[in-house]
Amino acid sequence: MMGHATLRSGDLEAVIGDNAAAGAHRAGYNGIWSLRHRKSTRNTFVPAVAGLNLEHVFNGETEFRNPDTFFEPRRAAMTFSRMGEHGAQLHQPPTPHFHVESWTRFTLRAPHYLDFEFRCKAHRHSHPRGWFGLFWASYMNAPEDKSMYFPGGWRRGEALWSQLCTQEHNDESTVRHFDDELKLEFAPQSRDALFKNASRLRYAQPYFYGHIDDMVFLMMFDRSEGIRFTHSPSGGGADNDAKTTHPAWDFQFLIPKYEVMKEYSFRACAVLRPRCSRREIAEEYDAWRRALPK
Repeated sequence: MMGHATLRSGDLEAVIGDNAAAGAHRAGYNGIWSLRHRKSTRNTFVPAVAGLNLEHVFNGETEFRNPDTFFEPRRAAMTFSRMGEHGAQLHQPPTPHFHVESWTRFTLRAPHYLDFEFRCKAHRHSHPRGWFGLFWASYMNAPEDKSMYFPGGWRRGEALWSQLCTQEHNDESTVRHFDDELKLEFAPQSRDALFKNASRLRYAQPYFYGHIDDMVFLMMFDRSEGIRFTHSPSGGGADNDAKTTHPAWDFQFLIPKYEVMKEYSFRACAVLRPRCSRREIAEEYDAWRRALPK
């Protein structure tokens, strides 16, 4: 059964795939196996892994039992479907431990957009604290600048251009919106994780970007509620030839009070375009938000 396909539209070429291995691509890394602009010199993501990789479900209580549970979305069965010339969908049936079913739809759109629609529902009361979260990892292909940039700051009302480049994995790694006051509690003595550590920085609008070579990679979200940004300077491992690391520019979707069999969703959009001004980046976000279905 086909587990991946190459999509093209405008300036972009993307390989979308499930958890299967194929060639140099390793098993367990779903999402965008490859993303290139016609002016790119290489894959935006580490070729062996992926971007927008659905990696964790977490609930503060049972996610750390073993590697299969911690990385359940990467280990559980997932099916790939082609959705027309420019689209694809990944469907994951209810998973063995968390019993979360999900659908992820990717659509390429000229000139340089990759639309992302995610839906999920819990099939059982498997989250004893009453909430659960989902976590996506994007393993960036050894950019010289490992930083994520976004409008925000330290004090409510600020919308300064802010830079996050954490010093080590799990170090003040997660950025919340100014209105995000949800405090997650975790089982005592449980292992550390990116989603357990909060930065003192906050974001003001739900988008972030970074640079890779002469390109801008921008992630935009249709809401701030439930969305958190996460950074690791080394999440994608080391590039020994370049003598650097592959940072991870990640995000989370939190569902603070869930109901069984109720669907939860959000939309996002990845942009890959030649480097541009911050004014143009803000204009990309404003135009995309205006065009969203009401």
